[in-house]
Amino acid sequence: MSTPFTDDELARYARHLVLRDVGGPGQQKLKAAKVAVIGAGGLGAPILLYLAAAGVGTLTVFDDDTVAISNLQRQIIHATPDVDRLKVDSARDAVGRLNPHVNVIGRPIRLTSETAAAELAGHDVVIDGSDNFTTRYLAADMCQALGLVLVTGAVSEFDGSVTTIVPGVDDTGAPHPTYRDLFPAPPPAGLLPTCAQAGVLGALTGVIGSLQALEAIKWITGVGTPLIGRLLLFDARGMTFETISYRARRKTP
Repeated sequence: MSTPFTDDELARYARHLVLRDVGGPGQQKLKAAKVAVIGAGGLGAPILLYLAAAGVGTLTVFDDDTVAISNLQRQIIHATPDVDRLKVDSARDAVGRLNPHVNVIGRPIRLTSETAAAELAGHDVVIDGSDNFTTRYLAADMCQALGLVLVTGAVSEFDGSVTTIVPGVDDTGAPHPTYRDLFPAPPPAGLLPTCAQAGVLGALTGVIGSLQALEAIKWITGVGTPLIGRLLLFDARGMTFETISYRARRKTP
């Protein structure tokens, strides 16, 4: 059951409450939502800040790393005094300063095949802001197995991408595509450079992370059309967006 908004919440979410298709019902859905965010780095920073500002009731953040000064070029949830702190602690404090109505659960761990099911179960949406293929594929496979919606994004140098994976079937009974329908297997180790090796434009992570937060908010409130079966590509050099459609692969007998 929904709980009445406090006076502070009514003032805080005023622009949502008057927004067509969101309003009070949509804001109540956000308040009741539980979202897991994998990574409190370049993508996780804007994801967490915008979800907290939107009034998502519970945010669980997974990250086993500490803040380094080189992170501050793009990981805007952290500040200089946070260097050497656990990222989940720094992120929790930043969210608390922004919106005290949000419950933040910090998990200073790296998800593994042994722990991911228990850690992710019970959430309404999982948002993957990780920076490695092992975690990315683990999150995708586990969300598929658990029937959880996954919003996944990636960045490299000047380019980024976002898509939303929804288990099950569409209105026609056709299966929704999975992450492995789009990317069947991770690339060989060492084939693609990491952000530490190739670099990444700081503001790019803000664009992609904000889009991931937007996809989650849309899904929770039921507004608009999610990026199901569509990969949104962003080129920061040319300031262009492109959408590529993909579908479930036929299974061979």
